[in-house]
Amino acid sequence: MTDASLLGDDGAAFIAAARSKDAAQFAFITERYRRELQVHCYRMLANYEDAQDMTQETFLRAWNKRESFQGRAALRTWLYRIATNACLDFLEKRNDRTPVPAELPDAGSEVRYLQPYPDRMLPEDPQESVVARETIELAFIVAVQHLPPRQRAVFILRDVLGWPASKAADALELTVASVTSALQRARVTMREQLPDRRLDWRSPATHELSNDERGVVKSYIDAHEHNDLDGLMALLRDDLRFAMLPEPGALIVTAEDAVDGWVSGGLFQRGHDDWRCIATTVNRMPAAVLYLRTPDDPEYRLLNIAVLHIVDGKIAELTGFDATDKPWLSLPATL
Repeated sequence: MTDASLLGDDGAAFIAAARSKDAAQFAFITERYRRELQVHCYRMLANYEDAQDMTQETFLRAWNKRESFQGRAALRTWLYRIATNACLDFLEKRNDRTPVPAELPDAGSEVRYLQPYPDRMLPEDPQESVVARETIELAFIVAVQHLPPRQRAVFILRDVLGWPASKAADALELTVASVTSALQRARVTMREQLPDRRLDWRSPATHELSNDERGVVKSYIDAHEHNDLDGLMALLRDDLRFAMLPEPGALIVTAEDAVDGWVSGGLFQRGHDDWRCIATTVNRMPAAVLYLRTPDDPEYRLLNIAVLHIVDGKIAELTGFDATDKPWLSLPATL
């Protein structure tokens, strides 16, 4: 057994808990890693509920394998290894966890299982690489989904978490040469998927919203609450990319078509024009939570959450998520 002085407090305490089969102490030690492991699983899976499940699966596997932890690596590394392989096992069993071609020509693909990640569930330390805005935004999460699962794992371990090749190879039971090759292929795909975004994930990252972003969210909310379609249209770039998830085939690539679709669907029309909204953030992106009150209903009811990607003071991408009956968002059901 590795000397406790080389393990750090967590590793030594974990080994003691494993020897004594102290489940309460095991839970106490591992719980502090829950949020960062959940973010890791979310990057792998792009789905908040799946990430929760796989994080729980990680702790179950860690408990069952507790005696295999010898302290040769840090406890955090050992847990990340288990989490990564839990996600790979999950993906191997699911045939509905890959992007599908969009129904519109030249519109790319849709990740219909994508869910937003509530900022309140991110790790609290803003300096941690696991919470860098550039690697949690929806565009990044979607781009990663275009990588085959094992390439995806290599890319996240190497380029997001900054693991050396040997450490990633050990976690995935691959050779260093295989990891290096997989990473090179993954980087090519990421450049194709994110041509206008920064690709050096280990350079200084941003965390906070800009004043422009806050201002656009306020204007977006005002336009809804005043039923101001012209004001809303003025906020949207002409080449707006809009998707409403998890509805299939809901991708739209112009602002005019998006607004026409909302209106033809009944929104902003009499009886569906009484809005209240809340500003929030998910995936470290600006978002508006939309509540709608229909005739004869005394309350505004949670409808959806609109996540905005803002470029030069305009909304370039708007991803809507059905928020009804989604308790994990921790949003009030009515206002």
